Amino acid sequence: MANGTLERFLGGSPGRVLLRLVFLSFVAGVLMSALGLYPLDLLDGVITFIRRLWEAGFEALGRVGHYFVLGAMVVVPVWLVLRVLDLGKR
Repeated sequence: MANGTLERFLGGSPGRVLLRLVFLSFVAGVLMSALGLYPLDLLDGVITFIRRLWEAGFEALGRVGHYFVLGAMVVVPVWLVLRVLDLGKR
């Protein structure tokens, strides 16, 4: 029973999922290396973007963006909790 729940959560058997992730990680690594992209550079870019956005203030997002962010701060965690709780019912 617990194994079926784990497989549903992972999207397949743990071994298959692990092999798929290893393969996809290798392919992504080769592509990123060929393009000269490195994880720390990407992370630094995201942090710089967020910092600039924060410094500019939420006015840069406009009213729609502001409401979207505020709503997502509530909706996404609630959805995640409900999704996890739903796994126990199946």
